[in-house]
Amino acid sequence: MTAPIRELARGLRFPEGPIVMPDGSVLVVEIAAGRLTRIRPDGSTEVVADLGGGPNGAAIGPDGRCYVCNNGGFEWAERDGRLFPRHEAADWRGGRIDVVDLRTGASAVLYGPDSVEGGLKAPNDLVFDAHGGFWFTDHGHLHRDTRDRGAICYARADGSSIARVVHSIDTPNGIGLSPDGRTLYVAETVAARLWAFDVTAPGRVDRTRRNLFGHPGRLVVGLGGPNLFDSLAVDPAGRIVVATMPGALTVVTPDGRVAGRVEVPDEVLVTNLCFDPCDPGRAVVTLSSTGRVVDLRLPSR
Repeated sequence: MTAPIRELARGLRFPEGPIVMPDGSVLVVEIAAGRLTRIRPDGSTEVVADLGGGPNGAAIGPDGRCYVCNNGGFEWAERDGRLFPRHEAADWRGGRIDVVDLRTGASAVLYGPDSVEGGLKAPNDLVFDAHGGFWFTDHGHLHRDTRDRGAICYARADGSSIARVVHSIDTPNGIGLSPDGRTLYVAETVAARLWAFDVTAPGRVDRTRRNLFGHPGRLVVGLGGPNLFDSLAVDPAGRIVVATMPGALTVVTPDGRVAGRVEVPDEVLVTNLCFDPCDPGRAVVTLSSTGRVVDLRLPSR
């Protein structure tokens, strides 16, 4: 199906990581501009913080600050007025987790490239749990001749601890928790696979199983074909909605049924979405290659 969309903003430099705020504004990162930006309800924008590198996924932490996965930066290509990421930037020195005080715009590096064994390569997306910590994906970078293996990590919001929980998963991207916090969902970009991990404690997953790919996830769905998975969001009913390239949102039930595919016209890189906490049927979606942020309504079942 094709859903009617309403444009909230345009002219952004590869927007990602949307967050609907209590005042009705929307925070997004602009990966190609290295900044965190606020979209006001009237469509105007203001820069909240200049972060540099490649700010990607974002979430509000328990202290009210904005936590940002920073992949360290891309090289970029522009074709037919659309922007596309390529390999790592010439000045890339690793990834990090940034934190931003939304009142002042002051930012700091919470976890740097060398804060975890093996280093942070390209943190991509994050989700907070009910215990004051956050899960995040380290997607890894596409280099000129090689590609990093990715990982799933867990960190405390106060900067006191960080760990790689799942090693050697290919291109992990979107990440989200089930409404009860007991299942962690991770989207794998290149293979368009959605994995589920059973959470046993903060920062821990059940390791009693191990699949053919070497990690303890169970496959929820794999689309195959000409599809790529980007970021995801879990709706209040527990459905997993995955930004899918080219040009769609894929709605998946926890038992692996594809409940729908919402086509987004005139866009290749549908990269991320979030739900409005005051109106859960409303999804705010980033259309990155054309620099737009839109909202739409997903089917209820």
